[in-house]
Amino acid sequence: MSDPAPIFADDGPLAAAIPGFRARPQQIEMARKIAEALRENRVLVAEAGTGTGKTFAYLVPALLAGGKVIISTGTKTLQDQLFNRDLPTVRAALKVPVSIALLKGRANYVCHYHLERNARDGRFLTAQDAADLRAITRFAKTTQTGDKAECTDVREDSLAWIAATSTRDNCLGQDCPNKEECFVMQARRNAMEADVVVVNHHLFFADVMLRDEGMGELLPACNAVIFDEAHQLPETASLFFGDSVSTAQVL
Repeated sequence: MSDPAPIFADDGPLAAAIPGFRARPQQIEMARKIAEALRENRVLVAEAGTGTGKTFAYLVPALLAGGKVIISTGTKTLQDQLFNRDLPTVRAALKVPVSIALLKGRANYVCHYHLERNARDGRFLTAQDAADLRAITRFAKTTQTGDKAECTDVREDSLAWIAATSTRDNCLGQDCPNKEECFVMQARRNAMEADVVVVNHHLFFADVMLRDEGMGELLPACNAVIFDEAHQLPETASLFFGDSVSTAQVL
């Protein structure tokens, strides 16, 4: 891509599409460095202070780079914000035909099979769990994605989600009677087809671990990866590749 500076100018497409947008020298410099790194297929580590506008600084080059780009965030909150607000805003401003997708771990998606089976069994620890599972059942009938973040009637830490989602161990895979409507598989298909995919660090490293073990893959191949909240990478990576020793083990 060419110099992204005009896009950030006071009379550029971002200012025209976003009320209150103003050009920031540090943001433009960061966007230039990222565009250069993407163009030359290099590694870039950038630190930006509060108010720099780092999100737009990497989204503009990412959308204009061509090829497939994976954006990984440290939290699901930022992941949702990027997919639902920032990416659509920048894409509309740039008027580029770029497809985007959101992909999370399987525990974030309703599983039709386990939801129906557990709702039918009717064994709950509390009345609140039963009420939450009924709310999830209603949600499953109307949602297009199955993403539990969209189910605002049920707390994310509700125990009912355990009964409404699957794990790698209890997923039936191709033997599942609901495989054609599986939200996890639908999200993965969308990610495979999209130009820009928004994931989180946990899912990214889970994919790396599976590839290293020769057990398949969760994410599509891509031309570039952009890590937002990169300061969280060491801690997240250690969960998948690190070893821990407790005092009890030593004693």
